[in-house]
Amino acid sequence: MSRVDALRGPVPGKRHNARTIAALTGNPGCTRRAVLDAAGVDKPRLAQRIGFPGRFGQSRFALARGNAFEAMLKADDGALLRSVLGDISGDYLDVGEDTDDTLNARNVRTEELLADRGAKLLDHPMLTLEVAGQTVYLEPDLIAFQPAGGLLQVVEIKSFAIVDGQADGAKVSAAAVQAAVYVLALRRLLGDDRVSHEVVLVAPVDFSMTPVAVVLDVRKQLSTLRRQLSRLASVSSLIADLPAWVSFDLAQEPAALINSVNALTARYAPECRSSCEMSVYCRDEAAGTTGALGRPVRDALGGVESIEDVLALADGTLEPTGEQTEAAALLRAARRLRDEALS
Repeated sequence: MSRVDALRGPVPGKRHNARTIAALTGNPGCTRRAVLDAAGVDKPRLAQRIGFPGRFGQSRFALARGNAFEAMLKADDGALLRSVLGDISGDYLDVGEDTDDTLNARNVRTEELLADRGAKLLDHPMLTLEVAGQTVYLEPDLIAFQPAGGLLQVVEIKSFAIVDGQADGAKVSAAAVQAAVYVLALRRLLGDDRVSHEVVLVAPVDFSMTPVAVVLDVRKQLSTLRRQLSRLASVSSLIADLPAWVSFDLAQEPAALINSVNALTARYAPECRSSCEMSVYCRDEAAGTTGALGRPVRDALGGVESIEDVLALADGTLEPTGEQTEAAALLRAARRLRDEALS
């Protein structure tokens, strides 16, 4: 057994999906997450075992609305969906219509259909992507062939509303990154020249169930994904340097698991709470640090780790080190302006 596999103990590795791969881009500098994900550690169970469970997932109402919206779009061989997408004229093919198919069988059938350059709309396709030595199965909502450009496009269906031409920025960003995972998987299968860097987001208008299609350019997200997946693949060197006693076998006592978690350097930011199952623990650990205030604060105060030091530098009771000189000058100027405003 390799050191990577030994980290999680005797249980099978937790497999990635499009959401977990997309979440990797949220905090690429976090060694803790990189190691846990590369080793396939079950982070929700780990967080619960050490007493810091997180709360993730959509509400039942949101899930029901999303399922109803998707079913409406795909009814009658995707008639409504075709009207929204515009120039789709090929066959509507449901790769997942045989529920007895294994994931591998669906993947093989998907690849056979994609090899044919004819116009088509593939429902329930199954793609694969290598992530840290694991083969991850991915299921986009749809893959469409666009006759105009001769390229394949990923179609992502979401139930959040587009109101007055605007949607929640965080939700659109998350959808773009998730769609970029599918684009990357397609490009590694077929080549960059056959897969568009533009994806189609289909979502309801205002508070109705009337769909609209919006085109998103995911080139930036693709670049970030490639970098992070490359880093994850090379994380074995980080694991090799860990002390021999580090283990995330969930059969251990919580205290032993916490010691192992603390052996991995974290890079906590408030945004982690929406994307990482370990964020509750990391937030508690980061209390009193500049990182807990967000990445802009931490970056602006580079070299100053604790809020206590920030306050001391601002009032002049602490002499700055060489790397803290610039931050100290900014803090003292801010303190002076604050005092003038209050007086």
